[in-house]
Amino acid sequence: MSTAEETDGENTPWSEVTPEAARRLLVAAVDAFAERGYHATTTRDIAGRAGMSPAALYIHFKTKEELLHRISRIGHDRALTLLESAADGEGSATERLDGAVRAFVRWHAERHTTARVVQYELDALAEEHRTEIVELRRRSDAAVRRIIGEGVAAGEFDVSDVPGTALAVLSLCIDVARWFNAQGSRTPDEVGELYAGLVLRMVAAGR
Repeated sequence: MSTAEETDGENTPWSEVTPEAARRLLVAAVDAFAERGYHATTTRDIAGRAGMSPAALYIHFKTKEELLHRISRIGHDRALTLLESAADGEGSATERLDGAVRAFVRWHAERHTTARVVQYELDALAEEHRTEIVELRRRSDAAVRRIIGEGVAAGEFDVSDVPGTALAVLSLCIDVARWFNAQGSRTPDEVGELYAGLVLRMVAAGR
C-alpha cells in the first residue's frame, strides 16, 4: 500500500518535508524501503518512483541513508509525541495507559507502510543517526514506564517488572505495522481498542 494513503489527517502526506520534490522523493523512498527493504533499494528505484532522474535525488538528499534517517526521525518524533502526550495527560494511570496504547496502535495501523520502515530499518542507519533514534526510542519507553510505574504506585496495576512490562507493551503495539492490512476486517480504531484491553489485562488493571 502506498504511503499516499497515510495522510495524518492532511491532504498531503509528509507535508512538513519541503520543497515538493524532496517530499515526493521521501514518499517514494518509504514505499520502496517497505516493499524491498533498505539494502535492496537503489537510489534509481527511489527516483523512478518519484518520476525523477537519479541525479535529482542528490540535490535534496546526499545519500540513501540520509533519506532513511529523515523518515525515521519524523516517524519516531510523531510516535514519541503520542506517548508523551498520553503520559502527561489528565486522568488515572489506567485511563492514560489505555489512551497511549490506542493512539500508538492506531498510528502503526493507519501508517503501517511508514511504520515498517521506521521500526524495522534501524540497523541500516549510520552510527550517529542510529544513536539519535535510539534516544527517541528510549524516551518512548520511558513514557510508558512512567505510566505503568504510577499505576503501580497508585495501586491500579499489579506489575512486578515495570521495565519489562513497558517493553512488552511497546513491542506488542509496534508489531501491528508488520501485519496490519487496510483491506482486512479490522479498522485501526478496532485494533487499538483490542490492544488497549489486552494491555490493561497484562498489567492487571482493576484487579
